[in-house]
Amino acid sequence: MDRNTRLKEMSAFLKMKRSKLHPHMVGLPSGTRRRTPGLRREEVAQLAGVSTTWYTWLEQGRDIKVSSSVLDAVSNALRLNIDERKYLAALAMEEGAQSDWLIAQETSISPSLKKILQELRYCPTIISDRRCFIVGWNQAAANVFLDFETIGERRRNLIYLLFARKELRSLAVNWEHFVKGFLAIFRTYYGQYVADNWYLQFIEKMAKKYPEFHDLWNQSEVSSAPEVLIEFRHAKAGKMLFNLTSLEVKGNNDLRCSIYTPVEDTDTEIKLKKLMGHNE
Repeated sequence: MDRNTRLKEMSAFLKMKRSKLHPHMVGLPSGTRRRTPGLRREEVAQLAGVSTTWYTWLEQGRDIKVSSSVLDAVSNALRLNIDERKYLAALAMEEGAQSDWLIAQETSISPSLKKILQELRYCPTIISDRRCFIVGWNQAAANVFLDFETIGERRRNLIYLLFARKELRSLAVNWEHFVKGFLAIFRTYYGQYVADNWYLQFIEKMAKKYPEFHDLWNQSEVSSAPEVLIEFRHAKAGKMLFNLTSLEVKGNNDLRCSIYTPVEDTDTEIKLKKLMGHNE
């Protein structure tokens, strides 16, 4: 991601976050009728304790000097969570711009991690890398989602598959909500590895091919590890309820485990065992 692109992304992110805030949410009077949703730029500047001109330049993506303390003030004004703050800092202050050595590094999973996958017998689990390529999965995941072994490694990207494969589109009852969670994780990586031009190329290709991706991506949600309740309507098993827990694996590869735990007091685990041919 070059400097201009990075600043353009920061501009879009700030505008989106500002549009989602309303005066009553931050203790300001609503005042006269507004032409556009959200706070005005001068209101954000007031809350952050900076000049309107400076904040306007920041939101326009101009190449200006930004300190961490002032960026914190803007983050407070926009009510950003910790993941969103990290994302904004990465774009505004070029954090991670020197991570070129990571870009071409081969991704692999350790024997111990493979063992963990096997032990999570009735919890569909997917391991993905910093670009959201699927590098590991267990039998339960293959039965609930897809047999990833039949998909070439270069196309085994979780974000791509969520849009490209009809099985995954029809699996989640609320497909849009399901996808937004993974896009939020993907945006976290995007901000963290600003030196890796692969992200920008991938995003442009996806937006061109899938209009839904363009719309959902522009909502600018950021989250490193969302925990959500997911309802699936599996073609063979019917209704299945899972709690999704996303865990980061510390190390150079930045791997992530997405673990789907059958909700207690439901028949989800029983259905999963039948899918896997385990009727004990």
